[in-house]
Amino acid sequence: MHPDIQTWQQALPHGITLSCRACGEPGRPVLLFLHGFPEGAWVWDPLLLHFSKPENGGYRCVAPNLRGYERSSAPQDVKAYRAKHLVQDIVALIALESSPAPLAALIAHDWGGAVAWSLANQHPERLRQLVIVNSPHPGPFLRALQHDPAQQAASAYMNFLVQPDAAAQLAANDFERLFGFLTGQDRSLQSLTAQTAKAPAHWLTPAVKAQYREVWQHGLQGGLNYYRASPLRPATAADPGANAVQIPLEALRIEVPTLVLWAQDDVALLPCLTEGLDAHVPTMKLVPIEQATHWVVHEQAERVITEIADFLQPQAARPPQ
Repeated sequence: MHPDIQTWQQALPHGITLSCRACGEPGRPVLLFLHGFPEGAWVWDPLLLHFSKPENGGYRCVAPNLRGYERSSAPQDVKAYRAKHLVQDIVALIALESSPAPLAALIAHDWGGAVAWSLANQHPERLRQLVIVNSPHPGPFLRALQHDPAQQAASAYMNFLVQPDAAAQLAANDFERLFGFLTGQDRSLQSLTAQTAKAPAHWLTPAVKAQYREVWQHGLQGGLNYYRASPLRPATAADPGANAVQIPLEALRIEVPTLVLWAQDDVALLPCLTEGLDAHVPTMKLVPIEQATHWVVHEQAERVITEIADFLQPQAARPPQ
């Protein structure tokens, strides 16, 4: 771990503890980073180090491990992973790290993005800007899961991840199938099998694999419970999934300025999920990223940093409040 990255266990008022990573001076404007599945807070380390430097904004950069991951609290009850509880965790963390000022930005990928979309809708006063990396807004995602055969097929892996023995299957043989999830080599997760068809996962070095293994050895069920707690998955004969869901329009509105980065070769979350997004997010900049998969933060970290830096630039000069 880089010596400039601090780690600690942050107890929240409602009884949950989040294991956190941070760079930068407390009291500076805060960038908060939320990871997805099956990752951990450490995936944001290059961005924490970059944006905490004075020449790059001098932000206080904080990345928690979401509940269920690494050393964060991992309740056994699947209901504890519903969106309202995940949002509660992050709102509490914002109050500790940034209050009374709002976040300079909330930056999120995959399941972290699902939490971020909900938080931005319910608590827009908590953040000035929102950055989403390959994480579908619930409006287009629900529509696609209900009506788009291509996205239904792309999301079919979710029906494996909600199986009772999914954690055991993914952990077996030193996480062989879970590494296959990252590289597309596990043919049983069909929607992810093309992830390396165009470009091998050169980013998955032995050192990176060791960092993943460090997170996964604390348990996989917490991360899998996000899928089990959400009905947003393709319908099956035994499970109506997204077909039983309706979301009111007011729950889809995002008023804060938003940057959406979308890797175009993500075969689990197709580019169609950005279509019609401006109806829900009126102040939005959409940036397609070519020749990148779902793991774009690993593959093209410099590109991701550059796009975020350009978006944040108007905010960089604001002093702490």
